[in-house]
Amino acid sequence: CFALEIFFVLYIINKNERPSLKLGWLLLIVLLPAFGVPMYLFNGEGRPTKKMQKRIQKSQEKNQAQMQTYYKNASVDVKSEKNKDAVCYYLSHYGKYPSYKNGDVEYYPSGEQAFPKMLQALKQAKQYILLEYFIIAHGKMWEQILQVLLEKACQGVQIRIIYDDFGCMVTLPPKYDRYLESLSENIRCMSFNSVVPFFEVRMNNRDHRKILVVDGKTAFTGGINLADEYIGQKRRFGYWKDACVRVTGNGVAEFVNMFFYLWNAFRMDKEDLNAYLPPANMENSQNNGENFCVQPYDDSPLDGHTVGEMVYVHIIDRAKDYVWFFTPYLILDDHVRLSLCKAALRGVDVRIVTPGIPDKKIAYRLTRANYKILLQSGVKIYEYTPGFIHSKNVVCDDTYAVVGTINLDYRSLYHHFENAVYFKNCSAVESVKRDFEETFCVSKECSLSDSKRGIFGRVFDSVLRVFETLL
Repeated sequence: CFALEIFFVLYIINKNERPSLKLGWLLLIVLLPAFGVPMYLFNGEGRPTKKMQKRIQKSQEKNQAQMQTYYKNASVDVKSEKNKDAVCYYLSHYGKYPSYKNGDVEYYPSGEQAFPKMLQALKQAKQYILLEYFIIAHGKMWEQILQVLLEKACQGVQIRIIYDDFGCMVTLPPKYDRYLESLSENIRCMSFNSVVPFFEVRMNNRDHRKILVVDGKTAFTGGINLADEYIGQKRRFGYWKDACVRVTGNGVAEFVNMFFYLWNAFRMDKEDLNAYLPPANMENSQNNGENFCVQPYDDSPLDGHTVGEMVYVHIIDRAKDYVWFFTPYLILDDHVRLSLCKAALRGVDVRIVTPGIPDKKIAYRLTRANYKILLQSGVKIYEYTPGFIHSKNVVCDDTYAVVGTINLDYRSLYHHFENAVYFKNCSAVESVKRDFEETFCVSKECSLSDSKRGIFGRVFDSVLRVFETLL
């Protein structure tokens, strides 16, 4: 047992991981080896299994080969962005997510505003509909969507659906994917990473993405899942605030690419990506300025490259006047925490909005445990008093914004499959900023007194923070 403990300690120390992550596992294994070693085997690696990794990489490589012609006809030459926009260059050069000048971005500050637009787009489908969501739940929202899907399937529209098995474990009955496929020959569905307790070594890697694509012309993404709380029809933790963007133009092809590299990795009936890619429009956007661009991107745990985190850090590091965040969870590693503190200390107006009513008590406690060090550096923290804020938004200097699925927590940044959209110099950035300003007005600004705890509370929070990257 002691030899096994030493082996895992040495293995973890020599891994290329965040120091904060190593510390938690090392303490757990040294103090409670009988519990810590099995927990590390089950939950510690964070990466997909080799089988999953091999399948996805093969699918991605095939998709990328098919996307090259489209990129030549539709994307921006990123060399010109190298000294102008670090995020744009990073996403294009290292992340392989091109920027697009064609099309538009429209922002919706709530599910109630986004849902009618989503339904409208679905009803206009002529060729295909792609749906990929972490949660699908029975209720008014899903019933209306399913009704439209069935109508469209009868018209010959091809429907492809991916949902996360863990995310839908309590919201959908078992084998719901088979049920959906039984409704029409034009509907195909996949349950991602099926939950098999005690048989799967690692269940960390969930599909947390939210993607809706219609005919390659329109795409929606953001924090909104397909469940009633996201459109104000169900109140669990006060008012559930979320956000969504609609993307049109050449950038929609990137969502198609994201969807099918995951689909083709696990389905026996592979799809030809070229059959779903829209024609490339060479004209720049007429609705925005010359410097407009939009870059849809995703992040996966299998490449060891934390795209979501790097985008956030790049935006924070280059902020001159302000950088504001919406996040349901504030469970930070040292890298992001340091960037936020450094920005505030150099005079940038750094603000973070977190929930006033939590959905998970431990996550809420960890979120509040991060307040003190941020507040001491000058970061302003607001709690959304009407309820739970689920939006994952960033806006910076009236120029740049990100809307997507990526929380400011370790699980989102390192373990899950995620996606988002980076956009700049367009009216949607102004809309995101306006949403922040209106949200500040109904939120409570926190002070250092709000982070005070008794001796036992401080000890408990200290222990939680040691193990926060494990939760």
